[in-house]
Amino acid sequence: MKKILVIGSGPIVIGQAAEFDYAGTQACKSLREEGYSVVLINSNPATIMTDEETADAVYIEPLTVEFCERVIARERPDGLLPTLGGQTGLNLATQLAQQGILQKYNVTLLGTPLSAIQKAEDRQEFRALMREIKEPVPESWIVENEDQLAEILDLVPFPCIIRPAYTLGGTGGGIANTREELWETGRKGLKLSMRSQLMIERSLLGWKEVEYEVMRDKKGNCITICNMENFDPMGVHTGDSIVVAPSQTLSDIEYHMLRTASLKIIRALGIEGGCNVQLAVNPDSFDYYVIEVNPRVSRSSALASKATGYPIARVSAKIAVGKTLDEIENPVTGTTMACFEPALDYCIVKLPRWPFDKFASGDRTLFTQMKATGEVMAIDRTFEAALMKAIRGLEVKQKDLRHAKFQAQADEELGESIRIPTDERMWAIAEGLRRGWTVDAVRKLCRVDRWFLVKMQNILAIEKQLQSGEQVAEQALKVGYSPSQILELSGGRVVAQDHLVYKMVDTCASEFESQTPYYYATQGTEDEATQSLGTPLQATPVFSVT
Repeated sequence: MKKILVIGSGPIVIGQAAEFDYAGTQACKSLREEGYSVVLINSNPATIMTDEETADAVYIEPLTVEFCERVIARERPDGLLPTLGGQTGLNLATQLAQQGILQKYNVTLLGTPLSAIQKAEDRQEFRALMREIKEPVPESWIVENEDQLAEILDLVPFPCIIRPAYTLGGTGGGIANTREELWETGRKGLKLSMRSQLMIERSLLGWKEVEYEVMRDKKGNCITICNMENFDPMGVHTGDSIVVAPSQTLSDIEYHMLRTASLKIIRALGIEGGCNVQLAVNPDSFDYYVIEVNPRVSRSSALASKATGYPIARVSAKIAVGKTLDEIENPVTGTTMACFEPALDYCIVKLPRWPFDKFASGDRTLFTQMKATGEVMAIDRTFEAALMKAIRGLEVKQKDLRHAKFQAQADEELGESIRIPTDERMWAIAEGLRRGWTVDAVRKLCRVDRWFLVKMQNILAIEKQLQSGEQVAEQALKVGYSPSQILELSGGRVVAQDHLVYKMVDTCASEFESQTPYYYATQGTEDEATQSLGTPLQATPVFSVT
């Protein structure tokens, strides 16, 4: 094999944005490192992957079967890598295989085999496989036409979740509370699904949502790159959820139970490369359900790559051409291999960024269909400090947990703002806690885990002390307030001095020396950048000021 075709992610749309450009660019560089000639097809010129230096040949053409066949006929690649272009790339590769085009031109599908893709994406096959390996899945019904949809209208318990097959970002799906909503959303989902297939699923609203980013090679070696926990409970698409890595509220037993399940699933599917397993966990017991698997590099993969420093797309591309995890060098440390699971000695918070400042009349309610158009990721030593950094990074009017809209609401209206998921619910929750509502009372409304609510209380306690003029500058810096915020909140009575140091993201929590780590700024005394680089970093920390 000498020449490989990589399918890009197409246009930047809601649900599929620059995360896949990042993955595709990494993949092209990784394959060229191995000596392969790389051909790239993508319809979007406004990407890094379509830069001339990224691949040996770049085609900016529509991502359709017709145009892809033309590129294959002209370039005659030996292999096709489809799992790094998001759902667009995966669907196109599936169509090329099913229509016999890959066989016609003798093109090998690299990485995850088509059978594994179909088992993961086809709702009925996936459900059957999970039952075969004795992994729990929610009670569900498979629908492939409107007649079948009509038959189950009186069988399904409400509320229920509608999940179309072969779509991205929950497109065409949603939550149905009545027969009418199930009929309307179901019909729309059937039209948008590439296979005209839906899974109607028993609602798990209020359960915790957890994701495991996992990697497997052709010899069956498996590792978990990162596990992530959603601040928002089930019912909100993970792309619209606040995400924390590593998980903070799982017990050790729960963590390993879900890790074992994730590795068991990736082995049963036969996936080669990176994939993402989504699970729902009962907050009041050890019960869990497998929700779905993305048999490709996903949005979460970009987050996990940045959170851990582990280059998931780069390693996935090398696995696709036959390398195993113990043969791939970890490029961050330069001394360990890719089979070492990353270790995190910090906390990551991802906040989604929505376009409602541009579309003021849009429906702000969040559900299983993604509405966010971007995200910000913040790193710090604690959840509180990472959350405050992330809020400042959103580039919205709010720079902390205060929001004038919710401060002006009466208690009854505020309760509804906490109960209904929107892009602003975090500030509504903070306002409820600020008014002295108990953690249990707020949790009953929003189903957010008590641990997160207690951490928000910690931030609000410092806010109250600053407003009363108490000299708590050091504590305020540690929970993530910037010096300018401290000055503003205290009315000029409390002055804080930054004690910024740099800590390292190196995939191994400093257990081994790293050649190319990256750094984040935090309050502290021990500077890891000075120790590893010999001289202090001079760059202004992104999140140290408002």
